[in-house]
Amino acid sequence: MSEHQRTLPDSAGESVHALNKPWTARVLTLFPKMFPGPLGESLAGTALENGIWALETVDIRGFASDKHRSVDDTPFGGGPGMVLRADILAKSVDETAMAAGPEVPIIYLSPRGRPFDQPLARSLAGGAGVVLICGRFEGIDERLLEARPIEEVSLGDFVLSGGEPAAMAVIDAVVRLLPGVIGDPQSVADDSFESGLLEYPQYTRPQEWEGRSVPEVLLSGHHERISQWRRDQAERTTKARRPDLWKRYVGARD
Repeated sequence: MSEHQRTLPDSAGESVHALNKPWTARVLTLFPKMFPGPLGESLAGTALENGIWALETVDIRGFASDKHRSVDDTPFGGGPGMVLRADILAKSVDETAMAAGPEVPIIYLSPRGRPFDQPLARSLAGGAGVVLICGRFEGIDERLLEARPIEEVSLGDFVLSGGEPAAMAVIDAVVRLLPGVIGDPQSVADDSFESGLLEYPQYTRPQEWEGRSVPEVLLSGHHERISQWRRDQAERTTKARRPDLWKRYVGARD
């Protein structure tokens, strides 16, 4: 591994937070005005205002050299669409990476990448931040991915018109894990995927609604029985809806 290579942090709670430096998301995009977008609302927005995390957008077009601020060109070999140029994008990546520091991972949001999941969100929350590259058109020149320590990450088996919505989803998933963002840490501990299972069903008032009642066990006040019921429900739901997660969960217990 070279001295310039970035890797995803291994765990949460590193010295970054102890130094009171806010976790920072740096987003390379052709549409900086899309941010903060939904990130400016709710918990993430409040945490942003309180300085728990920071957001920086980098306009890729600012690194173009012609008067038209061109950042793309037609693909070699033919085919539809346009491809983001490696030379221009590399300038934006290099400048942003230098500002971020060598410990901050660089992620390109791509359908080809490793799936984004809760363990990865937790890993990113333990670091100093992340650099996110938002692709457009047919993607980016492959040579940039070969020449720079960039990891491809996918939000799922579908295609978006650009990486910006995916970047927002990644940032939101990470920010809610940062200390001080959510008031009750148990809320995060009970989330889907944290224990390897989907979350159990939730109920609130009214106790009766359209002929449907809240399960009696939740009204019993018996914490051990409630905990067991929730575990049983989480296992049942996961087994029925996500056999892939269930297989992994059972294997981890054996």
